[in-house]
Amino acid sequence: MTGKLFKISVLHVLCMIMSWGGHAKDYYVHPTKGKDTNSGSSQSTALQSLDKINSLRLEAGDRVLLAAGEVFQGAISLKGVKGTKQSPIVFHSFPWEGSKSDKAVINAKSQDAGILLKDCSWISIKGLEIQADGFDEGIEQNAKMRCGILVTNQEAEKVQGIEIDNVFIHDVFFANPGISRGENEIKTANGTQAYGWGIRVINSNPDLMIQEVKISNCKVENVAHTGIKLTGKNHNIQQVKISNNEVSRPGGPGIQMSGVRFVHVLNNIVQYSGSPDDSRKWGRGSGLWTWGSSQVMIEHNQFMHANGPADSAGAHIDFNCDNVVMQYNFSAFNAGGFCEILGNNFNCSYRFNISVNDGHRDKGVAGAFQEGKIFWLSGYQGEKARKGPINSYFYNNTIYVSKDHTAKIAIENNSSGILIANNIFCIEGESKYVLGDQYNPDDGKGNVSLENVTFENNLFYDKNNWPKEAMIYDQSPIYGNPQFANAGGEKPSDYIPSNTNLVKQGIEVKRIEGDPFGLVRGLQMKTDFLGQEINGINFIGAIKPE
Repeated sequence: MTGKLFKISVLHVLCMIMSWGGHAKDYYVHPTKGKDTNSGSSQSTALQSLDKINSLRLEAGDRVLLAAGEVFQGAISLKGVKGTKQSPIVFHSFPWEGSKSDKAVINAKSQDAGILLKDCSWISIKGLEIQADGFDEGIEQNAKMRCGILVTNQEAEKVQGIEIDNVFIHDVFFANPGISRGENEIKTANGTQAYGWGIRVINSNPDLMIQEVKISNCKVENVAHTGIKLTGKNHNIQQVKISNNEVSRPGGPGIQMSGVRFVHVLNNIVQYSGSPDDSRKWGRGSGLWTWGSSQVMIEHNQFMHANGPADSAGAHIDFNCDNVVMQYNFSAFNAGGFCEILGNNFNCSYRFNISVNDGHRDKGVAGAFQEGKIFWLSGYQGEKARKGPINSYFYNNTIYVSKDHTAKIAIENNSSGILIANNIFCIEGESKYVLGDQYNPDDGKGNVSLENVTFENNLFYDKNNWPKEAMIYDQSPIYGNPQFANAGGEKPSDYIPSNTNLVKQGIEVKRIEGDPFGLVRGLQMKTDFLGQEINGINFIGAIKPE
């Protein structure tokens, strides 16, 4: 009897496993050849509308296959839909006979978002195209923003497993053409009006969590504000990887994150952030910036041609951050500058980066209300008293500024713990010391005796490369021309130095005095900017000499 019961139990379990494994469904969707009364189980019985997709009861392993080359009006809006880690729910394009494109297009004009994932987990969005240019007249607009893709957590204890891959998002605007923002809008910290955004992940409830988000191989261009933006609170967005994306001509920053922890930003190209080419855009923004964030690695990216009357650096570290590391990035022709570390930041670093003609903006010219700077440490932290930054590491960077620009530097007297070593400051023209000029400006007064400063062994093009008015000076400077392969060029290889005798004179970088922690992954690097093994060799600049 027992054996018979055992056989029945095993059979029952096997049937359940087979049932679970075979339950996943494919739903085919075509905007002209489909019908919402169909099952959607094949191309010949395809569904038609995005509204029908929103009404489906999607389960783990299901796939929604949108006809490539076709345009779908409306939005995909999901709430509480969950796949599993092993079997995510997938949305992607499907090649249809006669398709002229490999991507299905979602036209989300008038919609809050082309794809909205609210309290959803284990969702994969792949190979789609999304646009959302303004709104149709007569349609009431209740939201304050329009997004290509919006991921939020409002009620779930945890949202996790969101993958956005190979998605093209473009022309996302809340307003229709012809609006005027007003001259004061660009002077606000992040803009106060309604805008269009590329990809947004928002978690405003500190008791809830969003984890395991991947944004990769996407292209975001011509949006009114930020290309890719993470907005958390108390580090409640975690374990995020943003890789191999291209962001171009956003009206605000290219990539921005607040209130996050454990983020890896890798191999992205950001160009023309802060674009002013449409009055619906904000017109100001760094290639990337962090705020209130912890343990963020930003490496092997390109940040070029950032625009705006303030901020608009290649990549900058705004206040309230810790352990943000910028390494192996190429930063070029950004109006606001190269290195910017603001107040209440701890153990942040710029190392092994290349900067070309950054910080070329001049305060008072063309509406600029902030100087561009190649190097800026500021204690600014909003309305609070100025503090820090604390333990800022700046080493083995290559900085080039042509004779056509003035290199500007600002170091506030609240800074505590500074290491500047093994950098190349190849400044062909003039250099100038300026005051920090955030919204609450540094007045230059107070104690100018900075604590725990290591400033040594940097290579300067000539003795005027570091302004005489600066509060700190290199204790053992080296002077000479590094003889770059093609100074002023737009490729990292243009900054390979041929004057090897100079750049071989590097020193070992050690922790700042009084700093018990150093940097998260240590101070010693295994490879240079070009990926060449260092093998314990100390040198000056981002590229190891031959």
